[in-house]
Parts: sequence; structure tokens; C-alpha cells
Amino acid sequence: MASRIGYGWDSHEFKSGVPLRIGGVALDYPKGLGGHSDGDVLLHAITDALLGAIAGPDIGTLFSPSDPQWKGADSALFLREALKRVAAAGFQVENADSTLILAAPKIGPHTPEIRARVAELLQIEPGRIGIKAKTPEGVGTENAAIAHAVVLLQPKSNKPPRKKRRKSTR
Repeated sequence: MASRIGYGWDSHEFKSGVPLRIGGVALDYPKGLGGHSDGDVLLHAITDALLGAIAGPDIGTLFSPSDPQWKGADSALFLREALKRVAAAGFQVENADSTLILAAPKIGPHTPEIRARVAELLQIEPGRIGIKAKTPEGVGTENAAIAHAVVLLQPKSNKPPRKKRRKSTR
């Protein structure tokens, strides 16, 4: 079985009166991201990347915005379901990379916490998670946050780890 790459993308407009969550982390900002769930663009993009890598349904098909049970839902729930499907397909996450595009807030100061939370959710080391942020200069999306994500999946190894041979003392 070969490695798989998945790509995901999401966007949400900023909206007053809702908390801002990016990568499973609550950020102090006067506006949050509107959406049927918690609007976490980064977790949505990663979820779609995971599902795409296994040729699964997209996040909107699994968690329809018209279904009231997902209203305000924590996006980590969506990511966990995608990971179950990845494991059932015989794969595990090797690494993930992402780019956030938003005018504000600045993501740099929050990158270590976001990286740690995404790594925890994906069950891999933080050094295998890329988090970058860019501003939307000239694109006309200053009132939105956009996330692009790519994941690399490797086949799960069912072999037990090899035991090290002891050197002979003869």
C-alpha cells in the first residue's frame, strides 16, 4: 500500500458575538468565525485533507450544515471522525502542513499552542505539524479567515518492532 496525500481548504467570515477558535485553540479577539459548527477553519481544512487522502466523503457530507445536531459543534469531533476513517482504511498520519490567510489577529504568537493542539488531535509530534500565516493583501478577503491544509498518510505497520540483537560476548 502506498502513501497518500490529502488537501483541504476552508473559509469563514468573521462575525461579532462568537468566540474565535483556530486549530482547536480559543484566541482572544473581538470577532469569531461564523459557521454552523464552531467555524474552526484550520480543523475543517485538515479534516477535509484527511478525508480526501482516503477518497472519503467531504466534511459537509458527513456533518451537514443543515443538520441541527452540528450547530456550534467542536470541530475536533469532525477531525476525530476523519481519523477513525483514516485508521479503518489502514493509514496513519505522517505529517500535516497548513497555511492560514487572515488580516487579523496575528497568528505568530499563537503558533506554538496551535501546533501543539493540532499535534495532540492528530496523535503525532508537534515537529510534524506546519502552521504558517499570511495576510490577504489585495485579495479582498479582509473579513474572512481561510485555511489550506495538506496531510501525508502512511500505511499502518502491523509488524512488531524489530528487537535489537545483542552482541556476542565471546
